[in-house]
Amino acid sequence: MQFNRLKILINDDNFNKIKNTKVLILGLGGVGSYVVESLVRSGFNHLILVDYDHVDITNLNRQIMTNLNNIGHKKGDVLKDRILSINRDCQVTFLDMFYSEESNYILDKYNIDYIVDACDTINSKKSIIKYAINHNINIISCMGTGNKMDPSKLSITDINHTTYDPIAKILRKWLKEENIKNKIMVVSSIEKPIKLNGQIIGSNSFVPGTAGLLIASYIIKNIIK
Repeated sequence: MQFNRLKILINDDNFNKIKNTKVLILGLGGVGSYVVESLVRSGFNHLILVDYDHVDITNLNRQIMTNLNNIGHKKGDVLKDRILSINRDCQVTFLDMFYSEESNYILDKYNIDYIVDACDTINSKKSIIKYAINHNINIISCMGTGNKMDPSKLSITDINHTTYDPIAKILRKWLKEENIKNKIMVVSSIEKPIKLNGQIIGSNSFVPGTAGLLIASYIIKNIIK
């Protein structure tokens, strides 16, 4: 009953494919939390959450599982509780760690089908992209959503087709230097970032949230072809 409205759109066979697909989400912030929310509400029964951070009061403007009652708690624990409150059948693994290339051996045992890169650290993005390529795992990576105000400027594209995105620019250069010619799909915005004084990046609820929903949509469409 819970997922009948979705099954009407995609049929039972495709829903079973979704249910049995294992997705790793790296980074549980404004983008990653919305990816998780959409996947669990779409019937995914195997989710691996990777994050090391705690809920901070500044997260409440954009991270869906945060509220005034869970400040200071581990993001992964809070999100796991939320997942199980929506779908008790979902098998959730929370890896409480900062991901780096040295962490790859931890991922090897999970038989991952899809990787969502929603982390902020450039070196972690490079490492998880390499891991996905080397293990023939589907990956979609989120580029910058900070200092942007227009969610309609977001789209899913090949990283080589991105513009006005500082993170994508760094990764394109790295891919060229590494002679990596694989097609890397990303969520990116063609909006120019707002220039702010200071080091703190501005954020809102709707740009990272939209990016997360686009990622979930991309994964589901890929599964059901």
